[in-house]
Amino acid sequence: MEPLEIKTDTIQNIPMMKAIRQHEFGGPEVLRYEDAPIPEIMPGEVRIRVHAIGLNPPDWYLRDGYKMLPPEWQPKVPFPIILGTDISGVIEAVADDVEGFAIGDEVYSMVRFPSYGPSQAYAEIVTAPASEVALKPAGIDHVHAAAAPMSLLTAWQFMIEVGHDVQNPLQPDKHMPVPLKGKKVLINGAGGGVGHFAVQLAKWKGAYVIAVASGKHEAFLRDLGADEFIDYTKTTAEDVVHDVDLVIDSVGGPTTGRFLRTLKPGGALFPIFPLGFSGSAEAEQLGVKVSATQVRSSGAQLAEVARLLNDGTVRAAIDSTFPLADARKAHERAAQANIQGKIVLTVS
Repeated sequence: MEPLEIKTDTIQNIPMMKAIRQHEFGGPEVLRYEDAPIPEIMPGEVRIRVHAIGLNPPDWYLRDGYKMLPPEWQPKVPFPIILGTDISGVIEAVADDVEGFAIGDEVYSMVRFPSYGPSQAYAEIVTAPASEVALKPAGIDHVHAAAAPMSLLTAWQFMIEVGHDVQNPLQPDKHMPVPLKGKKVLINGAGGGVGHFAVQLAKWKGAYVIAVASGKHEAFLRDLGADEFIDYTKTTAEDVVHDVDLVIDSVGGPTTGRFLRTLKPGGALFPIFPLGFSGSAEAEQLGVKVSATQVRSSGAQLAEVARLLNDGTVRAAIDSTFPLADARKAHERAAQANIQGKIVLTVS
């Protein structure tokens, strides 16, 4: 492997790298490919030479200033900022107090979500707390590894094991996954990042899966194990589906309540994006549960799902790849919607 060429700021003698930074909130046009200081490794951290970066909705939410949130929830961040959380790469330095990792290890991570730090994903080099890092699945490449962390951990923490005690402020009770074996599960937005992983996890656990997406995704989702497919452009799922045990709505938002009538009494609706849901009274009347959690970084869970990725039980689908310098184009692709799997940036 060729060593990474490290440039130095000739005025201040600071080691530099290339990164995507933004100096204001806005659309994809605010993303700049420019020099940035290489982050200093801190106690408890590893420093990683990045090979690939997975894109996720929080990337464009933050780029835009989280406009959909109430003003008191909108982040106050110091510009310039670097976006992103999901990376796959090779460790090039390890803090003295870190055990279990070594220089040269291939790793992947969801870095610091949902907090912010001096080092985020859209860059040639990142630092990450060792507790958020896991060895990359040996059976897949960096592009597919970088595609997994946030989307797969989201599906895992909603459906299999929460793995943290951070309370969702939008609901009074802790989120609890439900048993999936032998259950009928509807997954809306099944072709996207979280959705295509949710299909695979549900099938792995023995559920009967109804996938809802546009028609272009049918062959893809049936290949992932979907038992039924509904093209939402032709059929309204809530008009034809009944007596479902669980709905995973990977789209979520204000319209997620329409799926309440697909559920049997005692069933559950898990909106991945719960903001805007206003059907609590209807859910209570129908005898169904509506619950969500907030995904958190977890090296331990990434190590667990690595086994599924490594043996092909779970596959990360790639919609498209772009060089790091073309992050703006990648965000423009994301804005077109109808994504099949994940968008990934590559670092040469």
